[in-house]
Amino acid sequence: MKALTYQGIMNVGITHVQDPVIQAQDDMIIRVTHSSICGSDLHFYYGMIPSMEKGFILGHETIGIVEDLGAGVHHLKKGDKVVIPYCIACGQCSFCQEGLESQCDVSNREAEVGSAFGCSRLFGDYDGGQAELLRVPFANYTSFLIPQDNEIADEELLLLTDALPTAYWSVLHAGVKPGDTVIVLGSGPIGLLTQKLAWLLGAERVIAIDHVPYRLEHAQRTNKVEAFNFKEVDDLGLLLKEETRGGADVVIDCVGMNGVFTPLELVQTALMLQGGAMGAIRMASQVVRKGGTIQLTGIYGIRYQGFPLGDLFSRNITLKMGLNPATHLIPPLYRMLREKKLVANDIITHQLGLKEAERAYDIFAHKKEGCIKVILKP
Repeated sequence: MKALTYQGIMNVGITHVQDPVIQAQDDMIIRVTHSSICGSDLHFYYGMIPSMEKGFILGHETIGIVEDLGAGVHHLKKGDKVVIPYCIACGQCSFCQEGLESQCDVSNREAEVGSAFGCSRLFGDYDGGQAELLRVPFANYTSFLIPQDNEIADEELLLLTDALPTAYWSVLHAGVKPGDTVIVLGSGPIGLLTQKLAWLLGAERVIAIDHVPYRLEHAQRTNKVEAFNFKEVDDLGLLLKEETRGGADVVIDCVGMNGVFTPLELVQTALMLQGGAMGAIRMASQVVRKGGTIQLTGIYGIRYQGFPLGDLFSRNITLKMGLNPATHLIPPLYRMLREKKLVANDIITHQLGLKEAERAYDIFAHKKEGCIKVILKP
């Protein structure tokens, strides 16, 4: 089959690889109809996570049609359309039972983290879905069957794999409640969806911060937020403290380690002394109110120099973070889409064939052509 594989730093390409096969009774094989590029894929694209090896199949946002089933898969049949959550979960371990599927203890026995498709050997060594076929382990639990009377377009269903659950979990985990002022750092796909869901949970005021003009314009136009470009304001932290009368109740960082680097952070990251940029964390610490909450949703590396721990401690800030447990969040989000309580497909700007994946990564990574979200079709 054809698949997009990692070939080195900022180098991906379509290669011919062996078709996946059933390896366990609860495996299934799907024929991929749609996959997409996530901001997390860029961490591997830029070589920021050293566990990614040449030839590894990328991608963790996938929907498709069931092609083959192991004997132990009991609620699916060939021809069913399924959404595949990004995280691989057994459904039986204590973490899955607690609703922390992103920390499943069974799917990744080699590391103290959960599993994900297309995210290197560190996250379970499972091939990704930017390919023609995908093997899905623990298929009874790591899948969501699309009802036959479904009327939601496949492109919007694809957002259920990761982007929508990540945004939804962000506002839930951060404790957004009616009347809150919420500041969202980043207006990429996750940031834009987080803004929508903050409103849905009753926020009184939603403020977006970014430095890419077309993303901020999109946020204002589609989400009715107040938007600020941090590169155009000398002291945005001070300004927002004044604008919000002391800071936001909740700040949600949807940027992570791919933010704007200082020269020192570039050097430290190259030497593996730093896990990426930390500008979003610094901004979050400046614009949250005393006793407020910061939610880190954008992915971070391991080590960070100059983390503002004392500032957070002295102001009684609650710091939350982690990988969203997408599996159990997909059904309620599907209902929201079906009942039209939520419209998510306005973040999709590009739809390309899998054969154009190399170009797709380039325009997404370098913010060309007004790109926000790219969908790939084999």
